[in-house]
Amino acid sequence: MLNVTSSVKLDQLAADALRRALQDVPHSKLVIDSEKAHDPGVDLVAHIDHHGERRVVVAEVKASGQPRHVKSALFQLKRYAQEQAQPITPLVIAPYLSESARALCIESQVGYLDFEGNTRIAFPGFFLSREVASKPQTERRELRSLFKPKSAQVLRTMLRDPSQAWRVVDLSRTADVSAGQVSYVRSGLLDRGWAEVSDDGVFLSNPDALLDAWREEYQPPAGHRWTFYTTMHGSSLDDALRSMGGEAAEDRGLAILASFSAANWLAPYGRTGTQYFYADREGAQRLRDALKLSPASRGENLVITVLDEPGPLRDFIEPAPGIYTTGLAQTYLDLYAAGERGREAAEHLRKARLQWKK
Repeated sequence: MLNVTSSVKLDQLAADALRRALQDVPHSKLVIDSEKAHDPGVDLVAHIDHHGERRVVVAEVKASGQPRHVKSALFQLKRYAQEQAQPITPLVIAPYLSESARALCIESQVGYLDFEGNTRIAFPGFFLSREVASKPQTERRELRSLFKPKSAQVLRTMLRDPSQAWRVVDLSRTADVSAGQVSYVRSGLLDRGWAEVSDDGVFLSNPDALLDAWREEYQPPAGHRWTFYTTMHGSSLDDALRSMGGEAAEDRGLAILASFSAANWLAPYGRTGTQYFYADREGAQRLRDALKLSPASRGENLVITVLDEPGPLRDFIEPAPGIYTTGLAQTYLDLYAAGERGREAAEHLRKARLQWKK
């Protein structure tokens, strides 16, 4: 239940949202039962008169519509319904209910309503369903914050093996971020139903939903884009990259294959005439020397993005001896953001390398 001191206004907004949802439904009348407004087992009770038949609607009103809070509301509604002598129509109401949260309600045969207009209310002889595309700005800001560079380091680490459980301290050390940052990401994942907690720590219970949400909000890593021309290609290019060293050369700068170039080693789909790299400044200079690169204002066939934040460089993998690429999740996101052809390559990579046990 909501705290009484903070719930009064929210309950009123919920009642107003219910009125708006039903105002255009023919032959229907809504009556809010004010006498039961302070029932300790429920947030809101209403009666819907439809074609002369009356139905009791009982609602749990949550300040957050994230799946973790919706699960709590569903449990409370189920328990309340079992104590009633007459049939009721349970309803979850929140400022915004994500697609995952709505799916939980449908799975539990519970109606839902949010202040954006997403609605599903059903009982014998009555069915109202409405979906809207809009999201509140607060929801968008929270999602974008969850995918910012420091948070992304945590997510990439967890996506390497979603089933691995992490203690906050261990995850902080491995992802090279503060414990506070890990705790923030942990809460966001748990709220959205993308993670669960076991005796051993937090693990990703729904990595596919996480990756889907990330790709929709994804912004490529910020950095300076350097363009070059090289005469090297094929085995000569590969040999030159191997000669640079990889992990052993980390203290002298990192440069790793990215985007389509990384995908060619991870799950080949279609070659491109341009090679793509992420690097720090020292790594970019090592690449210039090893590949004998010439600056190119146009007609380039090699692009190095010198990253502002080193996160993607920390998550490199070695798909072949001496060849270093961005991790699977990072490569997938970069491909998906690279237009129609990139999306095709991204989905190929996902089917080949990013399938997790349910």
